[in-house]
Amino acid sequence: MTATDLLLEAFGRLHDLVRGAVTDASIDTLTYRTDADANTIAWLVWHLSRVQDDHLAELAGTEQAWTRDGWAARFALPFDDDATGYGQTPDDVFAVRPDAELLAGYYDAVNADSLGYLATLTDTDLEEVIDRRWTPPVTRAARLVSVLGDVMQHAGQASFVRGIAERAAATSGR
Repeated sequence: MTATDLLLEAFGRLHDLVRGAVTDASIDTLTYRTDADANTIAWLVWHLSRVQDDHLAELAGTEQAWTRDGWAARFALPFDDDATGYGQTPDDVFAVRPDAELLAGYYDAVNADSLGYLATLTDTDLEEVIDRRWTPPVTRAARLVSVLGDVMQHAGQASFVRGIAERAAATSGR
């Protein structure tokens, strides 16, 4: 197995985690909050999709699916098109209210772009230093692992919140 094969496997598994968090979820489930400042499933999946789209498009030297394919217009969020969720307030989090189909569709597009890009990488590409502002300098491989770790964590959080939301709905009789 090559390093590229490993990345393809990991990002492929991420797709299943994201789909599991949103498939057939109601808007109440997608926007459930464990407290007033907590992230919702909708925001978590939007954010992880935006981060993956932003970072991998930059690495690939391509336009993000968010703007290229009209996802920004379909989501119609009250943020600039370059927003990815960093530094957003609890009110911003609650403004992200797409349905499950829209969330899954955007993530599917991002993941397809990601897998297509990853399939082109060689070991030499992965070793390339892409950011010298850090010590040690960041390689393409390190950036990809960083993105993967971030989005995996958020996918896990979304899955966890879905379980809590569904239990809360069952307890309240909704």
